Amino acid sequence: QVQLAESGGGLAQAGDSLRLSCAASGRDVGSYAMGWFRQAPGREREFVAGVNWSGGSTDYAEPVKGRFTISRDNAKNTAYLQMNGLTPEDTAVYYCFVGTTGWGTYDYWGQGTQVTVSS
Repeated sequence: QVQLAESGGGLAQAGDSLRLSCAASGRDVGSYAMGWFRQAPGREREFVAGVNWSGGSTDYAEPVKGRFTISRDNAKNTAYLQMNGLTPEDTAVYYCFVGTTGWGTYDYWGQGTQVTVSS
């Protein structure tokens, strides 16, 4: 089993930056895709960003392209989401995932971390 713990969320103002971390435990996730979804109040959970096992391939949702950067450190079993140029529309609970069978698979989830951006 894989346990995921997100951190780094909090309160920010429009234009600020935050960096989310997703630390995996219980198993080495260095061979798996990792990434982030988010869910805003009253909305469905939506994909934000993903990174392949090596960090060499990434994917982003259109609303965050050019502002967010996903990365990973397999030595630390951790993925990161650097969020720059935050807007109130980025307010959501951010969930980390691990996909064990490639892109589009989401097998393990964290509990989420709240990001709130004020204007």
